[in-house]
Amino acid sequence: MEFRQLGGSGFKVPVFSLGTASFGGSNDFFKGFGSTDVKDATRLVDISLDAGMNMFDSADVYSNGLAEEILGQAIKGRRERLILSTKATFRAGDGPNDVGSSRYHLIRACEGSLRRLGTDFIDLFQLHGFDAVTPVEETLNALDDLVRSGKIRYIGCSNFSGWHLMKSLAASDRHNLSRYVAHQAYYSLVGRDYEWELMPVALDQKVGTVVWSPLGWGRLTGKLRRGKPLPQGTRMTAVTAQGGPKVSDEFLYQVVDALDAVAEETGKTVPQVALNWLLQRPTVANVIIGARNEAQLRQNLGAAGWNLTAAQVAKLDAASATVPVYPYWHQRQFVERNPLPVP
Repeated sequence: MEFRQLGGSGFKVPVFSLGTASFGGSNDFFKGFGSTDVKDATRLVDISLDAGMNMFDSADVYSNGLAEEILGQAIKGRRERLILSTKATFRAGDGPNDVGSSRYHLIRACEGSLRRLGTDFIDLFQLHGFDAVTPVEETLNALDDLVRSGKIRYIGCSNFSGWHLMKSLAASDRHNLSRYVAHQAYYSLVGRDYEWELMPVALDQKVGTVVWSPLGWGRLTGKLRRGKPLPQGTRMTAVTAQGGPKVSDEFLYQVVDALDAVAEETGKTVPQVALNWLLQRPTVANVIIGARNEAQLRQNLGAAGWNLTAAQVAKLDAASATVPVYPYWHQRQFVERNPLPVP
């Protein structure tokens, strides 16, 4: 398993980590991801470690904390071998302070995650979203205190816009506070908006990208084909019900056709090709892979250890290209002084 430096830090992470949104399945939304229990989770951890993938990602809202509890049970007795990342910010209770990135909520959230995971520290603690109500200085001071206390090692964020991230990084620099070294972002062949602004910020500021939903909310598993009904009981069902990112059928099938062609050339599966494409993108340090079962995990792990050719990457780039919104389409006309990281 290849390891990459996480942003501008000295910390190295494997190119893949195992996401735990499928652990628990305590409500209808998370059942769309899976309902992995402790026994099956332990088996997935075993397979991951055997493959050299020692990073596991969770969040306090995954099945109302149950995912963290199951992960904590699955890793018991081998914490020293693992990299743990989790997230907080989203509502985790009924109280007025059970949400957001205030000092009050973040410290309580961190302590709750530590308890559920059964560990003394979290390697990467990330904000699950941007809190525009709480001053960024309050948030960053709280996170810095947690770093200095030894409860977390590194901090990151998730689902920020470019100005959210840059404002926070500037505040960290101004007040000499711990800096975000990672941004967990949605990025896939059917969702390349990340490239418009967040990728240039990450390159400029040395922020490593941890990719979530690399298969486009289940669209790039190879199960979706022209004229076939939507598979039931899967993440695709959940995203449709919950208003996830929209992708037109024709655009999706155009991308899938290109994936099919490259898969045939390489002898790999459609999801393996889609994941390998991400590993070759600028700023990507880690890609979170999900798995309902052992077979899915082994297939996803097969996306590492080889590389698409330049011609194959170009084919996938062309099939998944879209016209960005303003001002990004305009900026692409000024590459002489405003170079872009990708075509």
